[in-house]
Amino acid sequence: MDYVMDVNGTHIWYYFICKREVWLIVHQIAADQEDDNLEIGRFISETSYQRQKKEIIIGNIKVDRVRREGDTLVVGEVKKSSTYEKSAYYQLLYYLDTLRKMGITAQGELLFPKEKKVIKVEWTEKGKQVLEEAIADIRSIARSPVPPEPKKIGFCRSCAYREYCWAEE
Repeated sequence: MDYVMDVNGTHIWYYFICKREVWLIVHQIAADQEDDNLEIGRFISETSYQRQKKEIIIGNIKVDRVRREGDTLVVGEVKKSSTYEKSAYYQLLYYLDTLRKMGITAQGELLFPKEKKVIKVEWTEKGKQVLEEAIADIRSIARSPVPPEPKKIGFCRSCAYREYCWAEE
């Protein structure tokens, strides 16, 4: 039987932003850990929504926040900005889908503390289809011996891998 790579929320998040970064992460090529954007993200995650539970690992997912609202489990994902809302949406949908496979029904919230913005996310069949296609493509990208060619996008200027892709510019 062939090995099937475990996909995680980080892979899903970057897939909808930069497929090259997915390859770099899967191949354990370390980003610049001193990058200001990584540090800001860590700070926001550690200091926002203090009263709610923090990072909880359930199976192969790590969710930022979990709380109960009556009989409903609410899973929250904290992001620095809503600029990459689509990526955040599918990352959270992946968490909801993973929980669903475990028999746990939950709702999601994307939390953007700097913007004081909360977006509700619910599992849907259509979203599940998009996730399945993304997961198949992530596994295909991971099997490639070389990363996809770099493409200049808005994310590049805040990417901790920018030196890897654009060092010669």
